[in-house]
Amino acid sequence: MGVDYYKLLQIGEDAGEEEIKKAFRRLAMKWHPDKNPRDDKEAEAKFKQISEAYDLPAAQEGEPIERHLSCSLEELFNGTTKKMKITRLILDASGRTLPVDEILPVDIRRGWKKGTRITFLEKGDEALDFVPADIVFIIDEKPHGVFTREENDLVFTKRISLAEALTGFTVRLTTLDGRELAVDVDDVVHPGYEKVVAGEGMPVAKDSSRRGNLRIRFVTVFPAKLTATQKSVVRQMFTG
Repeated sequence: MGVDYYKLLQIGEDAGEEEIKKAFRRLAMKWHPDKNPRDDKEAEAKFKQISEAYDLPAAQEGEPIERHLSCSLEELFNGTTKKMKITRLILDASGRTLPVDEILPVDIRRGWKKGTRITFLEKGDEALDFVPADIVFIIDEKPHGVFTREENDLVFTKRISLAEALTGFTVRLTTLDGRELAVDVDDVVHPGYEKVVAGEGMPVAKDSSRRGNLRIRFVTVFPAKLTATQKSVVRQMFTG
């Protein structure tokens, strides 16, 4: 009767790739001969069986190992390199698998968006007669305290008074690359109005020399009440 590898790994027969790998790592660490010098023969036999169990079909599907990578809007604007630590199993000269830590440098290019995928080929676990899976990092975008992003445009929302909406004002803000920007608004700010500042948005990923736009949107705060004198002045202003 053959060895029941699922039982050996202490998992069900419907176990998927990730569950098999977790069980293998746990038992491989427990039964690795280097960890059991007093019972090296028993440990070597167990370790061999465990290594064979790793060849279960579900563990060889070769599907990419996906990991989400959170980036700030500043990092996606300016570009950066993140050093990501992974733990993987590699084969030594004797054919045994050993867990090792490895640092993968993930270069974040200017203008990348949420959902961008960065692939490291065959950086998954190694095993005999097995092509390691790819490791894929998927970009996530952290919420920003000032801006929101719409494709390559940045959106900034400004609260203004009714007086400012009618008479004009200057919007002052700090850009994602640290510059101080002053934008004069001379138009009457009506519902749905937005001020567009060309070229002050996110870099375009395919051509970082190009930029999207900055869109400034407004929330007009109306006074809770007006005095009789103020009402009279307003009527005079808006009647012929």
